[in-house]
This record gives sequence, structure tokens and C-alpha cells, in this order.
Amino acid sequence: MNLLEKLEKIKSRYDQINGQLSDPAYVNNYEKLKNLNKERSNLEGLINVFNNYSSVLKNIKGNEEIIRTVKDAEMIEMAETELEELKAEKEKLEDDIKVLLLPKDPNDDKGVIMEIRAGTGGEEAALFAGDLFRMYTRYAEIRGWNYELIDMNDTGLGGLKEVVFSITGNNVFGDLKFESGVHRVQRVPETEASGRVHTSAASVAVLPEAEDVEVDINPADIKIDIFRAGGAGGQNVNKVETAVRMTHLPTGIVVQCQDERSQLKNRTKAMKVLKARLYDMELKKHNAQISAQRKSMVGSGDRSDKIRTYNYPQNRITDHRIGLTLYNLSNIVEGLLDELIEPLKLADRAEKLQAAEQV
Repeated sequence: MNLLEKLEKIKSRYDQINGQLSDPAYVNNYEKLKNLNKERSNLEGLINVFNNYSSVLKNIKGNEEIIRTVKDAEMIEMAETELEELKAEKEKLEDDIKVLLLPKDPNDDKGVIMEIRAGTGGEEAALFAGDLFRMYTRYAEIRGWNYELIDMNDTGLGGLKEVVFSITGNNVFGDLKFESGVHRVQRVPETEASGRVHTSAASVAVLPEAEDVEVDINPADIKIDIFRAGGAGGQNVNKVETAVRMTHLPTGIVVQCQDERSQLKNRTKAMKVLKARLYDMELKKHNAQISAQRKSMVGSGDRSDKIRTYNYPQNRITDHRIGLTLYNLSNIVEGLLDELIEPLKLADRAEKLQAAEQV
């Protein structure tokens, strides 16, 4: 099937959706209408490009007809000039269409559960984990997303051993999914009297939030422990057992939440994280099958992969997956992440295009 045939088939489906949306038979079927509107929204960009593409093809045909049949030299020259421009536009539109035809990651629109853990480097690694937490929450604020703390284990010295939080908003997973992996920092710790640069690390996991229909958990498979939350938080935190630890017995996954003063709220948050981790486990199995056919440049999401180095003395940040180096680390750690995220998305798109063309 050539490009035009694919587009005509999609246009036919788009017209069918519009017909169904105006069909009185669906007026009270909210779930069906929701799914149809979502599908229509996903196709709109492609349909707009297709309309432009059809117009360009029509104009190319018209100019070729003029060149072939008209005797006026001036008109032929004008038609030839316009034909060159139209052919260049046609090529660009075809490139755009190929990108739009790539299968969309169904998780891109979802919120995420993010987990940041200090790695090698002692207190300096914990301080770096805290810096990463601040960077991502600042980015969420800049994007107009909402974030909510789920669990935090601090060192008491300003660092974080680990932190778990959720981010919700538009296309959150689509923008943050390439952040999973080991982040390495090179800088002089505040405690270092000699001014020697130390290297520390923290791991980041980005899990798409799972909907109830996607993860079915048997209550009998969950062991729940209730305990008193530690750390700051007032008398209630210290005296009342509100913290929740959930253990998923079949997989051994352990989730803890002690951020809320209400045991019920902590249970709800812990279950949210557990579902996300189980969904992520299944997602990784699925992606491993795909990776056997196509080695992913940026999308492995493996927390053992060293993906990025933050070099403070040189104000330099390097993403090792795509060989990108920027000298604006001070802006990046303040949450201005788009300069990193957009090139990663482009690299992933280019790789998928190349794989699609080889099929």
C-alpha cells in the first residue's frame, strides 16, 4: 500500500468517526463518545497534512498539464518555477506524513510515577537526588503539570535517599519517559576542603500510571503492614499508625507511603504506585520483545544505563545516548529541560522512521 492509499484509508476512517459522533444512537453512550473523540483528535493532525498534500498533488498535476499543452513560453516558465516549489513542498509533506504515521505510544498521554534513588557517592549522591527531584518538580510547574509527593526518605542533611512522586498533566509520560536511567554528577561537594571534584550518581525511574482496567490485582496477593511514619510531620505522624507498606507476594514488589496523615490516603497512593510498577514490569517484557528486533537508542528505560552526566565545574550536561552536550547546566537544573527532551524525542522518532523503512 503506497502513501496515498494509506492516507485515503485514514481519511475514510476519519469521516466514519465524524458520522458516528453525530449519530443519535451514540448520544448516551459516553464511553463510546469519549473513545471516538480521542481517536478523532489523534487523526486530526494527519488529516490536515493530508488535505495540504492532496492540494499540492493537484497543483503539481495542473502545472505539468500547462507545461505539456500550453504554447506560451512565459506561462511555461512560471509553471516550471512553481512546479519546483511544489515538488519541494511535496517532499517535506511526505516526511511529515511518515512521522505522523508512526505508531503512537499509547502511554504518552498518561501521568507518571517517578522514583529517584541516591546511588554511589554517599551524602553527595543523596544531595544530587534532591537536586533531581527539584529539577523535575520545577519542570512540572513550568509545564503547568501537577505533582504529588508519595513517599520520601531524607538524610536529615538536605539530601534524599529516595523519593517517589506522581506527575499528572498533558503528555507527561511522552515527555519524561526518556529520563529513566542512571544520572551521574561531577562537582565539588560542600564538605570537600581540598576542592577535589567527586563523581556521584542517582537512578531515576519513570513509570506510566496504570488504569484499573490495565492491571488486575488479586487482593489475596497483597500483604499490608501499617506502621508509624517517621521524620517531620507533627505529633500525628509520630503517634498514629498511618504509614502503609504493601508487598505484592507473587512478584516481591514492596511499596511504601507515609506522606499523608490519613491511612486511607496512604493506602490509595501506595496502590497507585504498585499498579504502576506492575504495569511497568509488563511493559518492559513487551518492549524487550520489540528490542530484539530493533535496538532502541534512547528508549530502553533501563535504570542500570548511565544516560547523562551533570558536570558543575564546566556548567556542562551531556546525554550519552545521543551524544548531546550543552553548556547550560545551571538552566537545566532549574527545570528548563526542553532543550534536552526535544532532541531525545527527535532521535527516537528518527530511529523509528529508519526501522519502519527497513520493514
